[in-house]
Amino acid sequence: MKLVLAILCGILAQVWVFFQLQGPLKFQWLRDHTWFIMLWGIPISYLFTISVRYFVEYFGGAIWPSRLIGFGVGTSVFIVMAYLVFNEPFTTKTGICLFLSILIILIQLFWK
Repeated sequence: MKLVLAILCGILAQVWVFFQLQGPLKFQWLRDHTWFIMLWGIPISYLFTISVRYFVEYFGGAIWPSRLIGFGVGTSVFIVMAYLVFNEPFTTKTGICLFLSILIILIQLFWK
């Protein structure tokens, strides 16, 4: 259960970060409300903290898996969000990066 919660909190935080950092490029309201965007950092930080705590507990105190899974999740979420929100093309290079991100996650989860 800790692993599932860690991944879900990480995904939610990454989606929020995407809108926090890239949202002003697309949405005028976000561009005009900089303080609102900065305050978003508080719940985002909380979600990342919970995610890392659950990962570290799940992996018996090891911190590297949380960092590498977080990187893989972040890259994967960014690719999906860029496609959905900005209609970024899904190129071969993007596909390879997505594959590598998923591979990093799988290595951390299943290589004992």
